[in-house]
Parts: sequence; C-alpha cells; structure tokens
Amino acid sequence: MKIENYIRDIQDFPKEGILFKDITPLLNDPIARKECLKILVESLEGQKIDKVVGAESRGFFFGILLAEELNAGFVPVRKPKKLPFETISASYELEYGLDRLEMHTDAIKKGDRVLIHDDVLATGGTAKAVCELVEKLGGEIIQCNFLMELSFLNGKEKIRNYPIFSAITY
Repeated sequence: MKIENYIRDIQDFPKEGILFKDITPLLNDPIARKECLKILVESLEGQKIDKVVGAESRGFFFGILLAEELNAGFVPVRKPKKLPFETISASYELEYGLDRLEMHTDAIKKGDRVLIHDDVLATGGTAKAVCELVEKLGGEIIQCNFLMELSFLNGKEKIRNYPIFSAITY
C-alpha cells in the first residue's frame, strides 16, 4: 500500500500559488491510517519513548496514535493562549513575520525521551521551535517524525542536529 495515494493535492490553498497536501483522505481510511502509523512506529527501531509531542493541529492526529502505540504520554504544542496551565514559548518565522508556540511547563521532565511529530516538514520553523521547547524543559529528542516532507523547502536544515524521519518525501 502506498500511503501517498491517500494524500490529496489542493491547488491554491490556503492562498494562490500553494499546493496544499490534504491528509483527510488518509485519516478517513482505517487501513491506510494503520499502515501509516506502522511506518512511523517502525522508524523508531525499538527506541523507548516517554513522550510524544504533537504540533498544532495536524500533528495531533498521528501524534496521539503514536503515543498510544508507544505507550507514551502525549504533549500538545499549541498557538499562544490555547493552553490553560503555565506555559513556555518559542518563536518561529513565517513568510511575513513571526509566530509563537507554547507548551505546558510540566509537560516534559528532565531526561524524558521525546518523539516530536508533525504532519509535514516544510520550512522547518515549527519543528525547530518545538525542539527548543522540549530542550528548555530538559527532554532528549529521539526523533523528529513527519508524515511527509516537502524536501524542496529544505526544512531539514533547521533541525539537522536531530534524527529525522518522514514517511513520504515530495
């Protein structure tokens, strides 16, 4: 089964000139979803993972499934003012300006072995910010794990100091 067959291209979304990779067909098919989860888990080669950190919002879908499969905790990373408890934050660059991500201060304990998951590695800004948050709290990043990578955007460069896995590369 080729999971890329379950990724739909949407032209000019969210703005003109962007070819958006829509994962909802993958999420909607239980067999394809399980196959994708299997590929993501196998990339860890039996590594012990204490926490799976999922980036808002599409990183939550497989992030929570990975946490369940790995018998690990799940940590959501969200946009500012979406988490109810005390948070730490990190900035990342957008095409025009900056944005921020937040994580609860008690989400990661010193020495936790962490898997970071998001749906797509594009420019790498989001992933880099999530790595900064994990390391601020003393977590050890075991892998940055993505459903897909848009390799032409060179996002790997921003997180090159960490093990990286993408189930699909475009």
